[in-house]
Amino acid sequence: MNNHCDIAIIGGGPVGTAFALALRESGLSIVILEARKTAEQNTDPRALALSYGSRLLLDKLGVWKHIPQISGIKTIHVSQKNTSGTTLLHAAEMKVPELGYVLPYPALQNALHQALLQTNTTFLECAPASHLENATDGATLTYQHEGREHRLAARLAVVADGGKLLEVSHPPKVSEYDQSAVIAHVTCTQPQDNTAFERFTAQGPVALLPYRDGYEIVWTGSHEQAQDMLQWDDTTFFTELHAHFGDAVGVFTSVGKRSSFPLRLKRAPDTTFPHTVLIGNAAQTLHPVAGQGFNMGVRDAWELARIILRTPPAALGSAAMLAEYRGARCVDRNAGIGFTDSLVRIFSNDLPLLSSGRGWSLSFLNHLPLAKHFVAKRMMFGANG
Repeated sequence: MNNHCDIAIIGGGPVGTAFALALRESGLSIVILEARKTAEQNTDPRALALSYGSRLLLDKLGVWKHIPQISGIKTIHVSQKNTSGTTLLHAAEMKVPELGYVLPYPALQNALHQALLQTNTTFLECAPASHLENATDGATLTYQHEGREHRLAARLAVVADGGKLLEVSHPPKVSEYDQSAVIAHVTCTQPQDNTAFERFTAQGPVALLPYRDGYEIVWTGSHEQAQDMLQWDDTTFFTELHAHFGDAVGVFTSVGKRSSFPLRLKRAPDTTFPHTVLIGNAAQTLHPVAGQGFNMGVRDAWELARIILRTPPAALGSAAMLAEYRGARCVDRNAGIGFTDSLVRIFSNDLPLLSSGRGWSLSFLNHLPLAKHFVAKRMMFGANG
C-alpha cells in the first residue's frame, strides 16, 4: 500500500464506513484503519435505534435495502412515572412512514462493509492507529499492521467511531451522569406493533424499543442499581419492569442476556484541527435517551462528505474547508447535545416541584400539534432538518 492518501479514516465502524461510502465516486484515494477484525464487529449484541432521517441517508448510500431484521417505529409513547403526563408522537402526523427503526448493529455494519468492498477504498483491519501528527500541509498517522509499524500521510485525517487517539493531546469535556444503562431483549404477552415507549423515572429513563418478537430495553439507573439489575432473577426483573410500564404491553415473559455500560456526556471542545476532523463518537458521545447519538454521527459523516465533494483535493484539510464544516455542524451538534443532556437532568430526579411540572408539560405538549411536530422533526432530522 502507498504511504500517502487523500483521506485517512480512523475507525471502520458504521459512521466511518458510511463516510467512506458517501465519497465512493469522488476519485479520492481513501484508506480506513480499523483496530478490530471485521468478524469481531459482527458479534456486537447491541440493537441500534435509527431515525427516519438516518434511514434516508443510508438509502442514498444504497445499503438500506440490504439490511435485514428491521423493526419500524410508527408511534412513540413518552410518559413520566407517578404522573398522568403523556405525549404521543405518530409517524402519520409527520407524514412519514416511520419515525425511526430498531435493527441489529451487526446487520448494519455488514451491509455497510459489503458495499464498501465494491469501492476503491483501502480497508485495513487489525490496524490500530497509535499517533496522529497535525501539520500545516497534512496529517501523518502511525499505525500497527501485521506486526509492523507503518506511517501514512494524508491530506485529511478523519477520526470516527472513537477518539482515544487525540484524548491526551486534546482532552474531551466529560460530564458524568452517575448512571449506567442495562440493555436486554424482553418478550411480553401484548406487544404493541411498531410502538416505542420512553418512560422517565427519578432514577433515569427506561425505553422499550420494538424489536423482533418483543422489545429491546434500555434501562438506566445508578451504577449500583444497574449492578443489581444484572443479578436479579427473572421474576424480580419482570416485577420491577412492570412497576414502570404497568400493563401497557401485558406481562413480561422472558429476558435475554443482560449487559450494562456507564453513561456520560463526552464532547470534544474542538472538532477540527489542521487537516483533521472528528466525527461520530470521536466528536461527541451522548446519553442514549431519545436515541440521538448514532444519528448525529451519521449526519456528521454526510455533511463532511458533502463539503469534501465540492472542495478541490489540494484544499482538503485547509482552514477554509474546516471552518465550513464547523459552521455546517455547529447548530445541530450543540442543539443535539443540549437536548439530550437537558432531558436527563430535568427528568432524572425526584424533586416534587419538578415532578408535577414535568408531567404537566408532557400533557400540554400532547395538545400542541406544532410543538409535537417540532420535537418529532428534531428527533428525526436534527436541528438542521
